[in-house]
Amino acid sequence: QLQASGGGLVQAGGSLRLSCAASDRTFGGYAWFRQAPGKEREFVSAIRWSERSTYYADSVKGRSTISRDNAEKGVYLQMNSLKPEDAAVYYCAAKTTRPILSAVRSRDAYTYWGQGTLVTVSS
Repeated sequence: QLQASGGGLVQAGGSLRLSCAASDRTFGGYAWFRQAPGKEREFVSAIRWSERSTYYADSVKGRSTISRDNAEKGVYLQMNSLKPEDAAVYYCAAKTTRPILSAVRSRDAYTYWGQGTLVTVSS
């Protein structure tokens, strides 16, 4: 039900905008996670749809912005000043109801997952 896109190859310092489109409805909460080779999947950013409250991992705070895409019933993740350590497969996730604050950064809070989009950052 989720389609992630927008990944690609970018030089360090560059920008990318990832998109997550939902097939037929909006969800209460959306999130982006990423997974680099040999590492666990980690939280990047989340948004609670109704109040548009946003959350970021420390590693991307100040460089990334998550926002609603009302037309596609999904979200964007704008990433600036990309670093080689940002390289990973980025996954979009969603939850039918609004996630509680204590769970917004947890993989287990999200029921639906997209297929992932690869971000490569060259140094």
